[in-house]
Amino acid sequence: MNDRPANHPEPSFADIDAATRRLMAALDALERAVERRREADRDEDELATRIQALGVDRSRLADELDVSLVKSRKLERVNREIAEKLDAAIGTIREVLKGRTENGDDHADGLAQALMEGGAVDNAEDDKE
Repeated sequence: MNDRPANHPEPSFADIDAATRRLMAALDALERAVERRREADRDEDELATRIQALGVDRSRLADELDVSLVKSRKLERVNREIAEKLDAAIGTIREVLKGRTENGDDHADGLAQALMEGGAVDNAEDDKE
Protein backbone atom coordinates (compact mmCIF):
# COMPACT_ATOMS: atom_id res chain seq x y z
CA MET A 1 0.00 0.00 0.00
CA ASN A 2 2.99 2.19 0.20
CA ASP A 3 3.52 4.06 -3.08
CA ARG A 4 7.19 4.60 -2.41
CA PRO A 5 9.69 2.29 -3.97
CA ALA A 6 11.65 0.15 -1.61
CA ASN A 7 14.96 1.91 -2.21
CA HIS A 8 13.61 5.28 -0.82
CA PRO A 9 13.21 5.27 2.90
CA GLU A 10 10.45 7.24 4.68
CA PRO A 11 11.42 10.91 5.25
CA SER A 12 12.43 11.66 8.76
CA PHE A 13 10.94 14.36 10.98
CA ALA A 14 14.04 16.52 10.34
CA ASP A 15 13.54 16.19 6.58
CA ILE A 16 9.88 17.19 6.89
CA ASP A 17 10.79 20.07 9.20
CA ALA A 18 13.46 21.33 6.76
CA ALA A 19 11.04 21.06 3.82
CA THR A 20 8.40 22.94 5.84
CA ARG A 21 10.88 25.72 6.61
CA ARG A 22 11.86 25.98 2.94
CA LEU A 23 8.18 26.09 1.97
CA MET A 24 7.49 28.84 4.55
CA ALA A 25 10.50 30.84 3.37
CA ALA A 26 9.34 30.49 -0.25
CA LEU A 27 5.82 31.59 0.73
CA ASP A 28 7.23 34.59 2.62
CA ALA A 29 9.36 35.54 -0.40
CA LEU A 30 6.32 35.17 -2.65
CA GLU A 31 4.24 37.35 -0.31
CA ARG A 32 6.94 40.05 -0.33
CA ALA A 33 7.16 39.89 -4.12
CA VAL A 34 3.37 40.24 -4.42
CA GLU A 35 3.42 43.26 -2.05
CA ARG A 36 6.25 44.88 -4.06
CA ARG A 37 4.25 44.30 -7.24
CA ARG A 38 1.13 45.87 -5.69
CA GLU A 39 3.20 48.87 -4.58
CA ALA A 40 4.71 49.20 -8.06
CA ASP A 41 1.21 49.05 -9.57
CA ARG A 42 0.02 51.79 -7.17
CA ASP A 43 3.06 53.91 -8.09
CA GLU A 44 2.33 53.29 -11.77
CA ASP A 45 -1.31 54.33 -11.33
CA GLU A 46 -0.25 57.46 -9.45
CA LEU A 47 2.25 58.29 -12.19
CA ALA A 48 -0.39 57.77 -14.87
CA THR A 49 -2.73 60.10 -12.96
CA ARG A 50 -0.01 62.74 -12.73
CA ILE A 51 0.80 62.41 -16.42
CA GLN A 52 -2.88 62.82 -17.27
CA ALA A 53 -3.08 65.93 -15.07
CA LEU A 54 0.01 67.35 -16.78
CA GLY A 55 -1.59 66.68 -20.15
CA VAL A 56 -4.72 68.56 -19.08
CA ASP A 57 -2.58 71.46 -17.78
CA ARG A 58 -0.63 71.51 -21.03
CA SER A 59 -3.82 71.67 -23.08
CA ARG A 60 -5.20 74.48 -20.91
CA LEU A 61 -1.95 76.43 -21.16
CA ALA A 62 -1.82 75.93 -24.94
CA ASP A 63 -5.37 77.29 -25.21
CA GLU A 64 -4.49 80.28 -23.03
CA LEU A 65 -1.39 80.93 -25.15
CA ASP A 66 -3.47 80.84 -28.33
CA VAL A 67 -5.93 83.36 -26.85
CA SER A 68 -3.04 85.57 -25.72
CA LEU A 69 -1.45 85.45 -29.16
CA VAL A 70 -4.72 86.48 -30.80
CA LYS A 71 -5.08 89.38 -28.33
CA SER A 72 -1.45 90.40 -28.88
CA ARG A 73 -1.87 90.45 -32.67
CA LYS A 74 -5.06 92.46 -32.34
CA LEU A 75 -3.32 94.97 -30.05
CA GLU A 76 -0.42 95.27 -32.49
CA ARG A 77 -2.84 95.92 -35.37
CA VAL A 78 -4.78 98.52 -33.37
CA ASN A 79 -1.50 100.13 -32.28
CA ARG A 80 -0.40 100.43 -35.93
CA GLU A 81 -3.77 101.93 -36.89
CA ILE A 82 -3.58 104.47 -34.04
CA ALA A 83 0.01 105.37 -34.98
CA GLU A 84 -1.06 105.94 -38.58
CA LYS A 85 -3.97 108.13 -37.45
CA LEU A 86 -1.69 110.09 -35.11
CA ASP A 87 0.83 110.60 -37.91
CA ALA A 88 -1.96 111.85 -40.17
CA ALA A 89 -3.28 114.17 -37.44
CA ILE A 90 0.20 115.54 -36.73
CA GLY A 91 0.69 116.12 -40.45
CA THR A 92 -2.60 117.98 -40.63
CA ILE A 93 -1.75 120.09 -37.58
CA ARG A 94 1.65 120.90 -39.09
CA GLU A 95 0.01 122.02 -42.33
CA VAL A 96 -2.48 124.19 -40.46
CA LEU A 97 0.23 125.70 -38.27
CA LYS A 98 2.46 126.25 -41.29
CA GLY A 99 -0.33 128.22 -42.92
CA ARG A 100 -0.87 130.30 -39.79
CA THR A 101 2.88 130.90 -39.40
CA GLU A 102 3.05 132.24 -42.92
CA ASN A 103 0.30 134.68 -41.93
CA GLY A 104 2.34 135.98 -38.97
CA ASP A 105 0.80 134.10 -35.98
CA ASP A 106 3.55 133.92 -33.29
CA HIS A 107 1.86 131.16 -31.27
CA ALA A 108 1.42 129.05 -34.36
CA ASP A 109 5.11 129.54 -35.12
CA GLY A 110 6.11 128.14 -31.71
CA LEU A 111 3.72 125.19 -32.04
CA ALA A 112 4.92 124.42 -35.54
CA GLN A 113 8.55 124.52 -34.43
CA ALA A 114 7.79 122.18 -31.50
CA LEU A 115 5.97 119.73 -33.74
CA MET A 116 8.77 119.79 -36.28
CA GLU A 117 11.30 119.01 -33.55
CA GLY A 118 9.06 116.40 -31.96
CA GLY A 119 9.33 118.04 -28.52
CA ALA A 120 6.95 119.70 -26.11
CA VAL A 121 5.62 123.19 -26.71
CA ASP A 122 7.25 125.88 -24.57
CA ASN A 123 4.49 127.69 -22.71
CA ALA A 124 6.75 130.62 -21.75
CA GLU A 125 5.22 132.76 -24.51
CA ASP A 126 1.74 132.13 -23.09
CA ASP A 127 2.90 133.30 -19.69
CA LYS A 128 4.20 136.62 -21.16
CA GLU A 129 0.79 137.65 -22.50
